[in-house]
Amino acid sequence: MKKLTLFIATAFIALNSVAQSDNSELAIIPRPVKMGRTVGSYLLKKTVTISLTGNGIKAVSDHLTDRFSKVGIYAIVSKATALPASIKLVVDAQPDRTLGDEGYTLSVTSSGVSIHANKPQGLFYGVQTLFQLMPKQIESVDKVGDIRWTIPHVQITDYPRFAWRGLMFDVTRHFFTKNEVKRFIDDMVRYKYNLLHLHLTDDEGWRIEIKSLPRLTEVGAWNVKKVGDFGTFSPPLPDEPRNYGGFYTQDDIREIVAYAKDRFVDIMPEVDVPGHSLAAIAAYPELSATPGADQYRVRSGEKIMNWGSDGMTALIDNTLNPASEKTYEFLEKVVSEIAPLFPFKYIHMGGDECAKNFWEKSDAIKELMVRENLKDMEQVQGYFEKRLAKIVESKGKKFLGWDEIVEGGVGTNAAVMSWRSVKKGIEAAKLGHEVVMSPTEFAYLDYMQSDRVMEPRVYASLRLNKTYMFEPLPDGVDAKLVKGGQANLWTEQIYNMRQVQYMIWPRAMAVSESVWSPKAKKNWPEFFGRVEKHFPRLDEAEIKYAPSVYDPAFTPSIAPNNELRIELSTEITGLDIYYTFDNSFPDRFYPKYTGPLIAPKDARQLRVITYRGKEPIGRLVSMPIEELNTRIKRTPTPVPLNVTPVNQPPVTPPKK
Repeated sequence: MKKLTLFIATAFIALNSVAQSDNSELAIIPRPVKMGRTVGSYLLKKTVTISLTGNGIKAVSDHLTDRFSKVGIYAIVSKATALPASIKLVVDAQPDRTLGDEGYTLSVTSSGVSIHANKPQGLFYGVQTLFQLMPKQIESVDKVGDIRWTIPHVQITDYPRFAWRGLMFDVTRHFFTKNEVKRFIDDMVRYKYNLLHLHLTDDEGWRIEIKSLPRLTEVGAWNVKKVGDFGTFSPPLPDEPRNYGGFYTQDDIREIVAYAKDRFVDIMPEVDVPGHSLAAIAAYPELSATPGADQYRVRSGEKIMNWGSDGMTALIDNTLNPASEKTYEFLEKVVSEIAPLFPFKYIHMGGDECAKNFWEKSDAIKELMVRENLKDMEQVQGYFEKRLAKIVESKGKKFLGWDEIVEGGVGTNAAVMSWRSVKKGIEAAKLGHEVVMSPTEFAYLDYMQSDRVMEPRVYASLRLNKTYMFEPLPDGVDAKLVKGGQANLWTEQIYNMRQVQYMIWPRAMAVSESVWSPKAKKNWPEFFGRVEKHFPRLDEAEIKYAPSVYDPAFTPSIAPNNELRIELSTEITGLDIYYTFDNSFPDRFYPKYTGPLIAPKDARQLRVITYRGKEPIGRLVSMPIEELNTRIKRTPTPVPLNVTPVNQPPVTPPKK
């Protein structure tokens, strides 16, 4: 009997040990600092008691009970001294220094769920983790049926790597409503983002009410609706109605800021100057250094810039006049009204892509250069940035701009958002600037995430696995100066909220892990295993996402006999690719890709699809052979008279 008892005890210990190391079902994004799974799970009943200990927890409990009520779980909230609780939310009286302001511990045992933190925001992030531990139906937008609300027994200690975990939302190129911005906030907090950067002004629209400058929204918020490839639209005719767009009143902004605050999200406004200012100039032509600006109109997507290997030139002058006092009087009014609306201590004032070809022709700017001993146009912009920084700082705010602001010698009090490369951020940090890393090569979510035959055409691609490589803190940089990282969503080619979601998810999951989780814990195969478990959760939440990770990549080259050679690859392992050149639609009974293909002489297109086992998992991709030919350098081959080449839409030029 003693031997049997010892055997059972040993077996239980072994089983428990295995379970503790098996975190396969803990598909939490971003990955926590420490977590352990133990045997068993806690069953949450449909009537739940939530106890609160500490101050400032109401926003957290409201968020939790609201989510529960949507799916049919009834919550009773009480103080800790009341009834026994299924879920305990505790702000500890004695802070745990390891957790900081945003960390938490989460424990699930047979007794229930307990979340502890130093601050309410830590509890909020613990609640996000709790949701991810629950069945996917917790994300449902409707009440669900007979679900067993089981939560695995776990012990989690978690806190963020960086304080700045941002997403930028461009609401200028296409306007998004107040409620859509709120939905954006709801989506981002699922993955522990805490900063919404609102890009509020640009050539296509001025989106925030400035009461002392009413024409900014009366004129600057509206353009002509165009649909197609942004940047290539025909210039609007004089009689076409300018009724496409919109703006946020100051009351709208207060409402959005309050909504974000309840979700522990700060909002940083951006007013993009001195470039990208056509909407402001259309409203107030005296802000321009160029004669004839009174004929300018808010851009509707027509071409206004030339981009080349040696830089950019503007076709019309979309820059503010740095030599005019009217410009600084204008900016004083703008910043004076914006600063009180946003409690966040930074204001982003743009500074990127300032085309200077019109400045070079301006007598007023030439006089400014002589008077201020400015040697070139970069120093002219530097003069502008320094004066603007003083305006921002006079309102009690911290001045922040895109990395170009460094080139003119702006003071080290200015913070820098590095977009052109990680290298630019390193350079700014070495000069003593605070830096937020937001490099195009990893963090630009408007980039195509699959092959360009499958995506709205822009000028670059960014696949999920490349996004996951984002590292905000390069070696050799003072960690105290790197505030964190951010992903940016520009909306030239994005016309509606469903496409916003498609472009963000799942790539924003990858960025969230880069700015929250320990660097040493990042692992691409393991991460994508968790991502896949979130796809059904996004379906429940009716959040659109891109399945692009399942699409193959095409690498064309020239075979020795001048034939077209095509290599196919996938971002993730375990997928089979099936293909056809005969215009039919492949499935798993078609040829399977095992090595480079040679395109048949007269083939017009290659169709491919990916499978996992017997199940199709990728989208059907139709790749024109002529498109592949355009991607390689080869001796031109005469096109047969009966073959019409596939036209290539113009590519949108680079922008921030």
